[in-house]
Amino acid sequence: MNRKSLFWATTALCGGLMLAGAANAQSTATQEAELGDVVVTGARGPRTTDGTIVAETVAKTRSSVTQEFISTQAAGQTILQTLNLTPGLNFTNNDPYGSSGGNIRLRGFDGNRVSLTFDGIPLNDTGNYAVYTNQQLDPELIERASVNTGTTDVDSPTASATGGTINYVTRRPAADFGGWGQVSGGSNDYLRFMGLVDTGEVGPWGTSAWFAASHQKYDKYKGQGDLEKTQYNFRIYQPLADNGDFVALSGHYNENRNFSYYGPSLISFNADGSVAAPEEVTTSPFGWNVDYNPIYVAPTVRAGVADVDTNSTAYYGLRINPSDTGNIRLNSRFTLAPGLVLTVDPSVQYTQANGGTQQAVLSETDGLLRGNNAVGGVDLNGDGDTLDRVRVMTPSNTNTIRYGVNSSLIWDLNDTNQFRVAYTGDYGRHRQTGAYGNIDFSDPSNPRFADDFGGLDDKDNRIVNLDGFYLRSRDRLSYATLNQVAVEYRGSFLNDALKVNLGVRAPFFKRELNQYCYSQNASSNVRCTTEVPNATLANGNVTFAATGATQYIAPYERTLKYDDILPNVGASYTFGDSTVYASYAESLSAPRTDSLYSVVRLADGSIGNPGVEPETTQTFDLGYRFQLPTLIASAAVWHTDYDNRIVSSYDQDLGFNVDRNVGAVESYGFDGSIGWEPTDQLSIFASASFLESEIQDNININAVLVAMTKGKEVVETPNETFGLRIAYDFNEVFSAALQGKYVGERWVTDVNDQKVDAYTTVDFDARFDFAPFGFEGAYMQFNVINVFDENYYGSLGTTTSSTIGQPGFSRPFANIGAPRTVMASLRYSF
Repeated sequence: MNRKSLFWATTALCGGLMLAGAANAQSTATQEAELGDVVVTGARGPRTTDGTIVAETVAKTRSSVTQEFISTQAAGQTILQTLNLTPGLNFTNNDPYGSSGGNIRLRGFDGNRVSLTFDGIPLNDTGNYAVYTNQQLDPELIERASVNTGTTDVDSPTASATGGTINYVTRRPAADFGGWGQVSGGSNDYLRFMGLVDTGEVGPWGTSAWFAASHQKYDKYKGQGDLEKTQYNFRIYQPLADNGDFVALSGHYNENRNFSYYGPSLISFNADGSVAAPEEVTTSPFGWNVDYNPIYVAPTVRAGVADVDTNSTAYYGLRINPSDTGNIRLNSRFTLAPGLVLTVDPSVQYTQANGGTQQAVLSETDGLLRGNNAVGGVDLNGDGDTLDRVRVMTPSNTNTIRYGVNSSLIWDLNDTNQFRVAYTGDYGRHRQTGAYGNIDFSDPSNPRFADDFGGLDDKDNRIVNLDGFYLRSRDRLSYATLNQVAVEYRGSFLNDALKVNLGVRAPFFKRELNQYCYSQNASSNVRCTTEVPNATLANGNVTFAATGATQYIAPYERTLKYDDILPNVGASYTFGDSTVYASYAESLSAPRTDSLYSVVRLADGSIGNPGVEPETTQTFDLGYRFQLPTLIASAAVWHTDYDNRIVSSYDQDLGFNVDRNVGAVESYGFDGSIGWEPTDQLSIFASASFLESEIQDNININAVLVAMTKGKEVVETPNETFGLRIAYDFNEVFSAALQGKYVGERWVTDVNDQKVDAYTTVDFDARFDFAPFGFEGAYMQFNVINVFDENYYGSLGTTTSSTIGQPGFSRPFANIGAPRTVMASLRYSF
């Protein structure tokens, strides 16, 4: 079988669940509610052209891809890169294989403002809403992925999505026993193994399951170090009746151990290494494929001498990004009475991770080490004195336990009227610690951290002061609680030509903050110490003998609540092969944990952070769809007003995103796509997006400095993007495709005094299918990423201004786009 017939054969095994999930919303309930909006062709599910575009009929702008297309991309690739041809979405991958993360821009919104869900459970970090694209499900296990551009669904489990939603669903177990094994290899010593076993339907109730595991490892494409990922997944599916009722239990575990890339400073260097004017920056002085990795000189250790470790914090061996993530999720559907359906999707998630520079040079007599002692110190390097300045690990560990449920009661009054009530609960315990740890100098010129998470788990690796207190760079406990109710009505009129959905969701969000360290006034810096502070100042702040006049706020607790009423409505009208639709949605994004821990002593003596308010958006879409058996086309114009917009950019030294408020923004644009199969062998997909944005306010940097951002465009968002894919099945054995993405110029700064050039990347994939030779499901696939070796910048570390002396000046940085990368995969099925 060729790739298309193999896909449809697999789909046929899915039966009713494939149809129920065809709309690909993020919850079982929304899949059920949208079942009537799916265009079905026989048993094949929704109409699609080569899996790159699906026939959507929901009254909002949505784009979907199926496993047919996903399977053509690089093995192990993050699903966000696979979706990069979607109109309105621009994803910058930080390496060719997807394990270093990347950056999302959806109609100008960063990934923290886009809800990412996986079988209905929210994946955005409970604290800062970050999306970790390198921790997503193995792409071979994803049945379908979709993007709601600019809007959410009425039951979306989020308090942060002002820019839209990205959702994907897991494949259902096959009806028959079988499986496959796959090995992939490629540039940068890439090696990946993956296997899956389907049990088929077993036992008296037709229970089916699959179990899968994968492992990959490869070198960084520039600089020293490697990236390693291991993943385990399973899904158990139990039908309860022949009416679509079911219970599905799934599990996921992902472990990453990555050395970080080092990006150049955009303002500092031109191609020849000279200081460049902002608009002239094109590349890095270190060479396109060479990272900035200084040699580590073994620190001197001498008794009685004040030794200092003067090495750069940029040394690759001490720039790691470890993460352990996992979840258990349940999807279920129960018919309570004719026309009355209950869906319940509970889940439990676990995360432990850190990242960034994670190191500091600490004096052995630092006040943190002395604690409540006027003299003395701690001999960190074991040379018998306390005269030295020694390098230690200062991790930014985050541990999260998260419980959630997404449930709905759906009542079909008749064939044309449906009512729904939904409840979403999401509870996250967010523990952030920075337990100092030691550095292993057993190889003096090539050191490593003694433990990936410092002293968090390994108590023997902790650095303890004279008071017996183990040092930490931060220490806080946060709880994020979302209770959300939603109601929705769906109606069909004029012989199903006119469809209306009227919905509203009401999120009630609470953040409980527990700061166990002293917070520097008007800053996010903290001092976690046993030092006894000086006498309390009149305003309630304190100082320390070791830090001079710097004022600190004592440990505190705060609780903040946010709520809103958010309409989510739409209507569509179908005439012949055409459909027009319109939608309106409002969204809320509550402040992030990191924003709320940046505190200041207010004039009334209370603790607060003025200016950090919820972000709100109002989005209008007007769209048109045209659908024939061999052609699917869609186009939409849209307008978004949003207030108090908070922009997030990655700080490579801190290892996490930092917030900057850019006030109100107005944006509008066009998104369009078309998929065409002129013959059974040829398929063509094209997409285009145009966006205009305008910041409505200047930014107050401080009491006296103002950045002139009014009238400027938002950062890291191209005004235009174009995508194209051409795929051809030459015969039953060989098929190939070429696809490309053009990304326009992007501003790096809020005041628009620096931008990076436009670029185009082209990828190639080809497959030799061995089914005609009697090996069903076996094939050899080749992928070439960035065929023409385009030089470009990917993710940008944006700032307010890059002009020295201007308000908000700081040096932005960028990730260099990956060069040409070649890989091959061999699969054998049984």
